[in-house]
Amino acid sequence: MESSRPLSGEPLALDLVNTAWHDDGVWRDVLADRSGHEQWLRENGLAGPATPAARGALLEARDAIRAALERPGPSVFATLDGILDRGRLRVRASRPDAIEELEIEPAWRAPWLAVRSLLLLLDDQPDRLRKCANSDCALWFLDTTRSGTRRWCSMSACGNRLKARRHYRRRHPGS
Repeated sequence: MESSRPLSGEPLALDLVNTAWHDDGVWRDVLADRSGHEQWLRENGLAGPATPAARGALLEARDAIRAALERPGPSVFATLDGILDRGRLRVRASRPDAIEELEIEPAWRAPWLAVRSLLLLLDDQPDRLRKCANSDCALWFLDTTRSGTRRWCSMSACGNRLKARRHYRRRHPGS
C-alpha cells in the first residue's frame, strides 16, 4: 500500500517528523490512530506493536526529534538521551547476519531507531537537513541535490504555491 501522506520515504527520523503535516489548513496526523501507526511501521519496514504505549513512545520521539531540528539545546538532547537510554546496541562477532543487535522493549524499538537516525544525520549531514521554505508547511527533508540548494518539500506543492503567490502579488500590487 502506497502512502497517502506527503514526503514519505525520507530517512527514518525525518519520516517520523513528517507523520504530522498541514493539509489545506487542516492538521493531519498519521499516528492519531492504530491503523496509521501500523501503516507507518510497515512503510518503514519496522516490526513492533501498534499499542497505545508504543504509539505514545513514538509520539514522544517525534516531538523530541522535531524539537532537536527546530530548537536544539541541552534539554532537547536530554530528552533524546532519555529515549536512547531505553535500549542498547550489542556488537556481535558470532552472528555474521547481525553484527549489531538492539536490546530494547518492543514498544521503544521504532522510537529508538528514529532517534539514532537523527543523530547519524546530524553527525554526517547536518547542513543538508532542511525544513520546507513554505512557512505554512511542517515537513522536513534531507537535501540530496548536488548543489545543496533545495528549498521546498515538493516543487509541485509548496514550491509552485509560493511562486504563484509571488507572481500574483507582482501582477496585482496592493491586493
